[in-house]
Amino acid sequence: MSAVRLAVTENVLRDPALITPADYADYLAQRGRGWVAEAEESGRIVGFAVVDLQQHSVWALFVHPDFDQQGIGRKLHHLMLAWYFAHTPEPVWLSTDPGTRAEEFYRRQGWQATGRTGSGEVRFELSQTAWQQRLAADSHAR
Repeated sequence: MSAVRLAVTENVLRDPALITPADYADYLAQRGRGWVAEAEESGRIVGFAVVDLQQHSVWALFVHPDFDQQGIGRKLHHLMLAWYFAHTPEPVWLSTDPGTRAEEFYRRQGWQATGRTGSGEVRFELSQTAWQQRLAADSHAR
């Protein structure tokens, strides 16, 4: 997962030493749950998502740039939120750099901007009701 996180070209991790293997383990085993996407041929991890039930936040959702625009992020997003809202009705939040493809992705997925973080990132929130409405809209669009 670290290789994917370090490969992205937007929302770049400013200090890779701040995220350790122990952090990944903590978020996956204690704080929430995570999902990975693997390339079929190589088995290489090409994307991952992690949600934190304690802080009610998305800790990570990243896709390796070589695998952009293939629906991987959308699938991970769906799996993550379906699990999250099956475990709590609390709204979930995340933050991302402004002016990025991630910002546009979250807006398209129904997230609502609620302001800025202290570091200038856009803070988004998604309620269980908004998630259910998004699912209903997606099912009607098919």
